[in-house]
Amino acid sequence: MTNRRSFIKQSSLLALSIPLIKSNLRAETKSHKLPAIGVQLYMVKEDMAKDAPATLTQLGKMGYTQIESYGGDKGIFWGMTNKEFNKLANGNGLTMISSHYAGDAEGFEKTAAQAAEIGMKYLIYPWKGPQKTIDAFKRIADEFNGYGAICKKNGLRFAYHPHDYPYKPVDGQLPINVLLDNTDKGLVDFQMDFYYTVTEGQDPEAYIKKYHPRFRLCHMRDVLKERLPAGSEEESACDLGKGIINYPHLLSTALDNGMEYFFVEQSRFFHETPLQSAAFNADYLKTLKLS
Repeated sequence: MTNRRSFIKQSSLLALSIPLIKSNLRAETKSHKLPAIGVQLYMVKEDMAKDAPATLTQLGKMGYTQIESYGGDKGIFWGMTNKEFNKLANGNGLTMISSHYAGDAEGFEKTAAQAAEIGMKYLIYPWKGPQKTIDAFKRIADEFNGYGAICKKNGLRFAYHPHDYPYKPVDGQLPINVLLDNTDKGLVDFQMDFYYTVTEGQDPEAYIKKYHPRFRLCHMRDVLKERLPAGSEEESACDLGKGIINYPHLLSTALDNGMEYFFVEQSRFFHETPLQSAAFNADYLKTLKLS
């Protein structure tokens, strides 16, 4: 009888554990990976200026499927109309998701309409520069809310791309916190540049989790373990996987907290060309296993 009771008890426990085992197996075998890999065209700006069609062809062959532009001398569409550039990109398997653009309200109105016409998702403000007071950053937050409203009216989103200066204290506060707290989450998203967050001594995962899901986009490059002297060009930037950032875990956290778009933007090229760096980073991301 004792053996029978023991058998029944053990059988019941086994039955209860089977769904959990199956669930764990599914979780372990489920592919947790980036939905797509993108590249910021500023990284290959010289190649784009010289021959945009050939450069986009190469980026497509590398495995990139998304691109982000910026407001250079030829504009965000590289001297073409929005539809001409979009057709060229699509012909190489590339979707134009977003562009950096630093303009005024009138410029945002015009550019947002052009962006929405070809299905772009974001216009991103890239640079405001250091400010002397925290009140100046609060005024910038109000300005960003206005740009966000313009973008929303035109059917796309607005985001801000912090560089290093928002992570430097001003009047005893971090401007990045002030900008996050004083912008309307319904109008303003953020694009984290992991390099600057790390080199300024902040934890990118902590920000991504705390302000979930404000950080919808990112720029990816790595940080050298042994830093270069301050003032050297882009200082300690290096290709993905060659530095200290734990990208398998960081990108997994980002995905779990609302990040949708991931762009390579290498800025320091050591014994390689920008296109060679783009190829290396694409290969790294294609084989990356998130944890």
